[in-house]
Amino acid sequence: MMPEISLNILDVAENSTRAGASLVEITVDADMETDRLTVIIKDNGCGMTKEQVDRVTDPFFTSRTTRKVGLGIPFFKYAAESTGGSFTIQSQPGVGTTVTAGFVLSHIDRMPLGDITSTIHTLVVFHPESQFLYRYCYNGASFTLDTREFKQILGDVPFNTPAVSDYIREYLTENKLETDGGAIY
Repeated sequence: MMPEISLNILDVAENSTRAGASLVEITVDADMETDRLTVIIKDNGCGMTKEQVDRVTDPFFTSRTTRKVGLGIPFFKYAAESTGGSFTIQSQPGVGTTVTAGFVLSHIDRMPLGDITSTIHTLVVFHPESQFLYRYCYNGASFTLDTREFKQILGDVPFNTPAVSDYIREYLTENKLETDGGAIY
């Protein structure tokens, strides 16, 4: 099992980019009052049939040809449900896929969110073929990073240019701190 939720997010978002998504939307919403952490990863990739959706939580099913098992989705589902939370996948061929994982924040078996800043930074910098819309919410406060806005400003300057990459990391770090006050959960 992955040691932090952010690595599950990375795995699912990587699946989205492999599925040809031009836009991947990631929402992380922590609400201490309701004791819930909700993660939503939505893409406009190739989507899955109902049969594929029914099988995707089986660790011995994968659409990849490079290996015979696919543990990312089953581990993410287990991580959410083992906290008394929930897990759903909605998908339609040609439209895309939405994965929603809900966690009970105070549950002893809930793994930490982890380094979500590095996860989002990695996705943005190393997947220039996809756009990302990232929303981070904490107790009603929030911020958004939309790479489409960055592209409008930067034009053809790639996100993996060191100065741009550093700026994106700073943007994520500062806005997360402003939103959650440095909370670790």
